[in-house]
Amino acid sequence: MLRLALAALLVLLPSVAVAQEVTVTDRHETDGTLTLSHEIVVPAPRDSVYAAVATPDGWRTWATPVSWVPADDADAIEGSYNPAARPGGTDLIRQHFLARLPGRLLVFRTVRAPQGFPHFDVYQRVTIFIELESVDATHTRVRLTGTGYADTEAGRLLFGFFRRGNSISLERLRQRFVSGPIDWAAIARAEVNRPGPH
Repeated sequence: MLRLALAALLVLLPSVAVAQEVTVTDRHETDGTLTLSHEIVVPAPRDSVYAAVATPDGWRTWATPVSWVPADDADAIEGSYNPAARPGGTDLIRQHFLARLPGRLLVFRTVRAPQGFPHFDVYQRVTIFIELESVDATHTRVRLTGTGYADTEAGRLLFGFFRRGNSISLERLRQRFVSGPIDWAAIARAEVNRPGPH
């Protein structure tokens, strides 16, 4: 049942073909937790990529159709895959930033997930690192690493979910710089017209 619930959540991510540019690695840590890393090279300067991953305006170009800084936490970004979402809704995701090195690093935890997200009590203990490294003047290596996944049934299911979901997210970030900001309205139309159950 949990596996089906997590699989269903992937449907919330707008469809995109995952390119081969995303490299995924994982490892068991000595403390018994799991670490998951994704890496991609984005065709944009490092400061442009940082603006896309560190600000609500940037998020709206690739991550979620709506996002904002919540009134009660200036060190967070809140958003939703639902373009009609508003502050206080039950379909929100909130990332609270633990550290920022402008142009180089973001560290955060997810402190709020959409209602019904399976095993959020396990996932909220995962720490996410986004590291940016200039490859040259017009390309940036983005490394997205999640640490602290529990080596339990719930932790491993979440690990598998984000193994796929983070690949989709990083490919969308790359695509944002290849062809421009995500057209959320076009994605919504495509999802409505997609054959099969929704």
